Order: sequence, then structure tokens, then C-alpha cells
Amino acid sequence: MKKLDIAAQLRCGVAPVILAAALISPSIAMAQDEPQEAQEAGFGENVIVVTGSRIVSAAAETTAPVQVVNEAAIAESGVTNIQALLLKNPTFGTPTISRTNSSFNSATSGIAVVDLRNLGTERTLVLVNGRRFVAGIPGENAVDLNSIPTALIERVEVLTSGAGSAIYGSDAVAGTVNFILKKDFEGIEANALTGITEAGDDFRYQADLTIGGNFADGRGNATVYFGYTNEEGAYKRKRKTEQGSAALDSISLGLLSGLDGDLFKKFEPFYSSYSPQGTYFTDNFAWTYDQNGRGALRPCVATNGGTAPATCGAFAGQAIGPDGFNRSAYRLTVTPVERFLINANAHYEISDSITAFVEASFASHNSVSNIEPFASATDDVYQDGAYPIETLDPNTNMIVVNPYVPAAIYNDASDTNGDGLRDIFITKRLVDFGPRSSEARRETFRIVAGLEGEFTKGWNYETYFNYGQTVTAQLGTGQYNVLNYREAAKIIPDGNGGYMCADPNAVAEGCVPANVFGLNSLSPEAINYLAAPSSFNATVKQTVIGANVSGELFSITPSAPVAVVVGTEYRRESSTERWDPLQTLGLNASNAFPPTSGKFDLYEFYGEALVPIIRESIVHDFTVRGAVRYSDYSTIGSTFSWNAGAEFAPIEDIRFRAMYAVTVRAPNIAELYDGLNQTFPTVQDPCEGVTNDGSALATNCMAFAGVTANMAANGGVFTLTQADRQGVTGFEGGNPNLQEEKGKTFTVGVTINPKSIDALRNLSLSIDYFNIDIEDAIVSTPRQYILDQCFQQGAPAFCQFIVRRPVASGPNNAGSLDEVNTGPSNSGGWKTKGIDVVLNYAHAFDVGSTRLNSTFSFSYTHLMKSYQVPLPGSAKDRFDGEVGSSVDRFTTNFGIGTDDFKLAFSGTYVGEAYLDDQFTGVLAGENKDYRIHPEFYLDTQARFYIGDTMEMFLGVDNVFNNKPVYTASIPGASDTGQDAFGGTYDPLGRRYYMGAKLRF
Repeated sequence: MKKLDIAAQLRCGVAPVILAAALISPSIAMAQDEPQEAQEAGFGENVIVVTGSRIVSAAAETTAPVQVVNEAAIAESGVTNIQALLLKNPTFGTPTISRTNSSFNSATSGIAVVDLRNLGTERTLVLVNGRRFVAGIPGENAVDLNSIPTALIERVEVLTSGAGSAIYGSDAVAGTVNFILKKDFEGIEANALTGITEAGDDFRYQADLTIGGNFADGRGNATVYFGYTNEEGAYKRKRKTEQGSAALDSISLGLLSGLDGDLFKKFEPFYSSYSPQGTYFTDNFAWTYDQNGRGALRPCVATNGGTAPATCGAFAGQAIGPDGFNRSAYRLTVTPVERFLINANAHYEISDSITAFVEASFASHNSVSNIEPFASATDDVYQDGAYPIETLDPNTNMIVVNPYVPAAIYNDASDTNGDGLRDIFITKRLVDFGPRSSEARRETFRIVAGLEGEFTKGWNYETYFNYGQTVTAQLGTGQYNVLNYREAAKIIPDGNGGYMCADPNAVAEGCVPANVFGLNSLSPEAINYLAAPSSFNATVKQTVIGANVSGELFSITPSAPVAVVVGTEYRRESSTERWDPLQTLGLNASNAFPPTSGKFDLYEFYGEALVPIIRESIVHDFTVRGAVRYSDYSTIGSTFSWNAGAEFAPIEDIRFRAMYAVTVRAPNIAELYDGLNQTFPTVQDPCEGVTNDGSALATNCMAFAGVTANMAANGGVFTLTQADRQGVTGFEGGNPNLQEEKGKTFTVGVTINPKSIDALRNLSLSIDYFNIDIEDAIVSTPRQYILDQCFQQGAPAFCQFIVRRPVASGPNNAGSLDEVNTGPSNSGGWKTKGIDVVLNYAHAFDVGSTRLNSTFSFSYTHLMKSYQVPLPGSAKDRFDGEVGSSVDRFTTNFGIGTDDFKLAFSGTYVGEAYLDDQFTGVLAGENKDYRIHPEFYLDTQARFYIGDTMEMFLGVDNVFNNKPVYTASIPGASDTGQDAFGGTYDPLGRRYYMGAKLRF
């Protein structure tokens, strides 16, 4: 039984990036004079398995739409990670994690995931050779594509609907991505590539070696792959947006309000108010140092209704401005990633009915994140934010003044918390500790082993064991130990003319007094005592054991039998993750990340049937098919998913298809068992600027005592500062009472391949309508939605998740948001519907004596409507037309070449988009002020063939040097800490690469 190698049939000119949605004919991309193996072979001799079905069939059609990226398209894209190529396909949404949008992530920077239809990575199932692959993120199901060697991929099949839920199991709600790796490889193939951006950063280089051969007189084959890739990343300070250089901290400029345009121009750049020299809040003033921390101490901001002195100048009542800190100088825009990969596969025909197979892979990849030094505030250390500037000496029972505190600050301070000691509030950028950086190593190991064969004529079997494990080890710097900070603030004389820590136990552990006043004020000994390196360790394990039987039952039509598959699987998933003790408790002045550990297992039984009703009779083909899957989870009990569909071809050239599927997604470990993780979200306070005008909004806001106190202190207007907007935190954890999501998917479409017209026989067109509706969706209610419902809609049930500061605390005003909390529940819904169009054409023609092969492909998605329902009965949160979910997107490819040369062009269009309506208050398209214009990116590559053994190529990506649209730190429109949305818009600009391939 010979399996048809589709990718091998597509070598013509520049192969299209996307084949016809249903793989209409493997000859679609072939030149007219090339052999038609797929068409000339006998029906029973060539069989394939297409993603979306486990049934082995001679036909390449499926009822559900499948799009394919072949080996030639991968090579001609010049990508290092396959994610970069897949994201050009409009069926994929903006990923939650990629190299270009994860530099601020605490434990997932540099990871590469995919998200079909923008329904979340947890609703996209990733397979390798038709089997599950272990997750790369603790607690989740998302596969890290860094673990899949790009050079070893034969093709990628993308099932763009939920039909795979009954075929492959949970998570395939939006679709399935199946990576088919090379096997039966013979010879040696070596690849090398290097590239760099026009700005001179993100230098990358890679090398791949594949060795394979047959043994035992052709009864077996073994293939081994070794790969190395290194992408060095890019700093924000060297990047540009359409507004200009990203080297300056424009985000802080946008957050600081109250200055008119002239002052903006006069005092730019306007940096973060957390300055390296510190700001010290006393009873009447906030104090800082002139000349970037090296000059005299001066009071600059009046507090408690006082009047700032003349020395504050234009900045009276404002943050420090140019005396602040430029965070952009430290931030990475693109995460550096280094990968080592080993892959091996082999199979051996033990007998005519038994073939043993094994797949093994190991991937180790390192990623580095880097952001600015920590922005410290004393409420990170003390609950009330009161930093003591006096200490009660336990030896003399006398109060000792902190020897480092300036007299002016001391004299304007008092005891604000009643402990008998004067105190102040401090904000300071801790440059003494250097940037906050982390380096993560993730190692993924996977092995698959099994037996397959034909146990009787027309009936095949397969048994397999699949084990995978991902281990993450991460180390970080730039944080400080809160407990030690408290001890280092208690300073008493040491009896020798110097000073020491008051607690002898702390002294025994290395405590030295900490001078927190001014720039670079901490001694090396104090830094060593206060520093709190962080660590994160996680292990994800997956075990799958399965077996299935497939065969032919009987025939309704003489030329095609009824085919079935029945099988069973056992799967076990486990995940553990743990931070260091200080990070776990939030005692390094950062987020609190408690440990998470959980597991589940399940037994599954499935069946699938393909029933040809009519073949080559009154119509060319009429076939129905269906699949069912029963699952029994240790966590949620039993679930049931199924699909049913039909294909109708009145003539060979036209095929209609429809599929209806009921899908299931079980909650993952993080959704069930995650501890209460702390985060610092970016939200817009609906109460900002309200007055006591009797409106419903004002009434709802003033129900919080802190809001009324704020209004009383600010002339009747609820007023916030930059520190208030940046000082919002929140907690989110798992929910062990979650149940499964239930979804419904409907697709209907037509494929046209006019083989009967000789000039068009290499043309294919598919048009498919999709409609995905998810009920009981597991969602964490968006924090902005919680705020809007509580205050703007007057829904008190949401107010319980909100905590406002009852009184002023340091730089934070009374009534400002302290916490906005959320968590997962089966309370939501998702819906998306639209149209996919895929067009492919291949044509060969002569120019003089030269034979030219040309190809063209076009893949387009139009969103008709997409929305999320945060809670039952709540308003729909539309996201079609918003950033990352443009209504119109397409990718087009054109290639032309000879046997010696190829030239390829690839264009990607991202339609206009609008800012998130949860931020702006208006739907996409209603206000052009919130519009982001369309983008079109052009990539090109030239490839030269030197004999039969060597290829050389060079390419340019982003030929037009498109720069990303400037979106500052607007929620939903930019990545955390960045000026643009790198997940959707290319942040790197024009870049070049070149490489070579050798075959022996």
C-alpha cells in the first residue's frame, strides 16, 4: 500500500503557500507537461490520510475545509520558526505569545503559539504526524512551535473548523493544525541561513542537518535531524513606529495629563515619574533632587492641598517630568530565542502484517527578557506605605533618626500610622539593581512508539504509545527582598562611629543599613543583602496510549466501499509550576505567583464512517460521513462530540460540501487549579473626571467612600494621576468547578477545479462559509467589562470584584483603583462567522526557448461577525474589526522560475482596524479617530539551483519597510510596555537574509 506524497507533487515553479482548501487535486500546482501520478494510478494503489479524518482514502477531499502549507512554501519564506509563516494565513488570529509580543511576559517570553479564528490558543489543537504534542506552557494545552524543527516539516495541514473535535478530541474547537514531518528520507541534506534587519539588530543564523537511509533491504528507514537556530532580538530603543523613534518613553508622556501642548514641546521627553533619584512624600511636599539626582534636594509637588514653592516652576502640581526615567532604553521589542533541536524517526517492517515505528524528539530553547529597573514604592514593602525614618534602638530604648535622611525631609515628616516613628512615602527607580531580566530554558522531550499493519485484507490496525514532557527553568534578576528591605531601614549606631541594622538576627544574616536617598545611593553591601534573584520551575507531562482499527465494510456503489475507523485512547495530563518562596508570596515587591499543581486523565472511544452513496453515475460523487467521540474525564465526567457532513459533486470539476459539528473543550489544568496570581492590568477608570451632577455614573462612583474624599480634595472633580493609573493590581485564579465548553460549528462551501478545461485544469478555487458558536465558554470576565458594568451600567454584582483606596496612600489618591479581580467561569460565549476564499493557479509557458513555470495563490478571510459574551445575558463584546481581528485579511503569492532559478513574491494584507470598544466606548467603524489604517507587507526571495545538489537563496522581508502604527499602551491595541502591537503589525521593518542548501 503506497501513501501518496502530496508535497512531492507540488514542485513547480514557486509552490503556492496555500493549496486548495480541500486538496482538490495533488496536481493543481503542477506544470501542464508534468506526469499526473495521482490521476493515472489505480484507485487502490495510492492512499492518503488528510487532517480531519482518520480514514485512509485514495481521495484527497474532505468535507471540512483544510488548507495546506507545503515544504517548498516553507523554504521559500525564509522563516526560522514556522509560526512566522502560519500567521500570514488569514485564518490565524493574532497570537497571545510570539517573539514580537512577549518581552514583558513573566514566564512565557519567546514562546510561539497559534490561535485559529482568534478564539484563543486553548481552542486550537496542534498535532504532529496526526498525534498530540505535549504543551509548552504550564497548565495549558498550547504547543510551543519552537519545539518543531522548521526544516523537517514536509507540510502543515490546517483544518479550519471544529470538525476535528470528534476525530482528535478536546481543544479542536476552532480548528486543528497538523505538522507532518519528513520520513523515508534518503541521503544527506544540509541547510544554513543568516539574516539581519536594516537597523542592524535581530541578527539570526541557523543550521540544519538531515540524514536518512533505508536498511534491511528496504524494509526499514531511519531519519535523524540536528538543528540550531539563534535569533538575537531587538531593543525598543532601536525601533521605530510611524510616529518616529521608539527610543523615548512616549507612554509616560501620554499618561501624564494636565500640561498644555506648549509645555509638552518645551519639556519633552517626559519620562516615567519613578525616577532613579527618588521622590519622597512628606506631610506637605514631594521632594526630589535637581540635575537628574546629582544636584540639590528640592520640594517639587505640593501635597495635602499645600502650595508648591516657586522652585517647582512650570511643574508645580505635576510629576517630575524630565527628571524621571526613560524606560524605553531598557526594553526589548523582540525576544531573543536560541534553539537546539534533535529529531529521529524510524520504521521497520517486521513482517507483512507488522510494522514497528518510533518517533523521538528533543528541543532545548533559551529566551531572554529585559525591561527597565524596578519601579519601587514603599507600599510594596509596608501595607500602609509608611517608610520609617526613625528607629527605636532596642539597646537604649531611644529613638534614632535615620542618618541618611535629609533634614528638610525629616522636618516636614510626621508619624502617620501611629507607631511613634516619623515616616514618609517613597517612589524610586531601583537602578542600583540593574534591569529586570530573566533567562528561561525550556526542554521538550517526546517519544512515540507503536505497531501498525494489515491484519486481514482491507483491514488495518494501529497501536501507539505517546509520551511528552516539557521542563522549564528560569532565573531572573532586578527584584529586591521586601523582608530584608524592612530590616535595612531600621538603623542604629554601631558603637564605633558608624551604623548597623537594629535586629541582631538580621545582622547575622548580612544586614547592612540601606541609604535610599538619592541616585545610586545603595552601597554594594546593601545591594547584595537586598537583591532577590527569582526562579521559576515547571514540568508538563503528557501520556497517550491508543489503538484503532480501520477497514472497509461493504459497497453501496461499486467503485467505492464504505470505510470505517473505530478506536480508543487513554490520556493523562499533569502540570506543576513553582516560583521561588519570595515570588510566591509577593515578597520581592512584585506580583505574587502561588504554586500550581494539577492533573487529570480520561478514557475515550471514537468512531468514524465514510459512506459513498453515488460514484461516477448520475452524478460524479455523493458521499456522507460522520464521526463520534465519547470521553470520560476524571475532572468533569463524560462528554460527547460528533460531526456529520456530505460532499456532492454533480461533475468532477465542481464539489459542494457541508459539515456540522458539535465540539467539546474540557477545562485545562490552569483553568481548574491555578493559584491566585497577581497582575497589574491596564484599565480605564470610568469614574475619572466625574462630578456630583446627580447622574447615575456619579452616584455609582460615589458609593465608594474614597471617591467622595477625592472629589472633596479636588474641587468636586474625581481626579487621578499617572501613579493612580499605573497603580492598579488584581488577582486571578483557577476554578475547580468548571465544566466543559460546548460548541457548534457549521461550514458549507464549494470547490472548483475545472479539469475538463485544459487551460484551467491547474486552477482551483474554494469558497467556504464558517459559523462557530461556543456555549458555556470558559472565560475570565474582562476587567474593563467589570468596571463598566459596575459604574456605567449600575450592576452591583460586579462591584464586589473592585477595591478602591479609601484614603490617599503615598502618590495614590483616595478613591483610585487598587484591585480589579476576575477569574474563569462557564459564563461566557464566543461566536465568529465569515467566509474563506482560496484560489490557486499554476501555469507553464515558453519564452523563446526557455520554459517558465508560474504559480499564483490567494487566501482571503472576511469576518462577518465575531463577538464574546462575558456573562449570560450581558451585552456582546464585538471584536470583529478591532486590532488583531481585521474584517478583511489576505495573503497572496506569486512565483516564476525555471529549472535553474526561482523568484517568489509574498504579500500579506491586514485590513483597517479599530481600537477595542471596551476602551473607546464605541464599536469598530463608528469613529474614525480610533481607526488604524490597513497594512500591506511584501516579501520576496530569489533562489538559484546549482546542479542537482545545491541551492542558494537570498531574500528581503518587509520590502516597503512598513513601520507599525503607533498605539502607545492602549489596552488591546499594543503589547505591554510597547508603542505598537507587535503580534499583528511587523515591528522589525525591512530585513535581509541569505542561505544555502546542499543535498547528497
